[in-house]
Amino acid sequence: MNWDAWIVAGLLLALVAAVGLALFSLWRTRRTLDTLEQMLDDAARGQFRESRFDESRLSALETRMAHYLSASSMASGRLEQEQAAIKALIGDISHQTKTPIANLQLYSQLLAEQELPQESRTCVAALSEQVSKLRFLIDALVKTSRLETGVLTLSPRLQDISPLLERTAAQAAPGASAKGISLIVEPTELTARFDERWTAEALYNLVDNAVKYTPAGGRVTLRAVGYELFCRIDVTDTGPGIPEDEQPRIFGRFYRSTAARGQEGVGIGLYLSRQIAQREGGYLRVSSRPGAGSTFSLFLPREEPPAVG
Repeated sequence: MNWDAWIVAGLLLALVAAVGLALFSLWRTRRTLDTLEQMLDDAARGQFRESRFDESRLSALETRMAHYLSASSMASGRLEQEQAAIKALIGDISHQTKTPIANLQLYSQLLAEQELPQESRTCVAALSEQVSKLRFLIDALVKTSRLETGVLTLSPRLQDISPLLERTAAQAAPGASAKGISLIVEPTELTARFDERWTAEALYNLVDNAVKYTPAGGRVTLRAVGYELFCRIDVTDTGPGIPEDEQPRIFGRFYRSTAARGQEGVGIGLYLSRQIAQREGGYLRVSSRPGAGSTFSLFLPREEPPAVG
């Protein structure tokens, strides 16, 4: 009996010790989670300071988290400073180049009105064309940089697609008419969430490209297709098409395909259109086969994205 009593007592002591150890581990785990939660809450509010936490009392996991959040906080601060510097630089570039370019345009127009030899008139016309290209390039670069750095913010709202298609077609109509290209807008009653000004620019870039690379007498069609989450706007042309190996690269900044080398342009329109689409929660893709034309599809969300947090 004595041995049995000792065995029972030993088992009870072991059980008590196990329960005590489990409770202690649970307490430490809970304490660690509470500390990590406090760290993350402070970081989310932009108020994290590593000095607020006593490193001598932190576990290894908590210490690593504190170091990580401290580094992230400093990186975030540096990013904000860099964005502010870029914003100022963009403003300076836009301001400093606007007046010289406007003066160049004015002088070229004045020269064009003078009685000049044919050779001089040709040079003046070339100068005027290059100044226009320079102005377009700087404007596109400023817009792109502002989008990339978050200086420009888009304001999407739910609205009809049809006016967007009609206005874009009207804007591209003179260029299409000059080449005898049929510009067709299929009627639609679909709606989507988009920023009117910037989406119009993105869509115009697609239509302008289609008109530019479609041979005389061809056709460019705008249509909208509705899905549950997105509205797809297709810009379809009867142009030469794009080789498959070039399609992943055409949305890159300043990229120009081999077929585009003989056409006017700086290779930034598609890049800018994709940036705008992504800022609105949409995306841009292309479907094309050489000799069978191309379809550029702009996907716009139909519903407001769920709130985060």
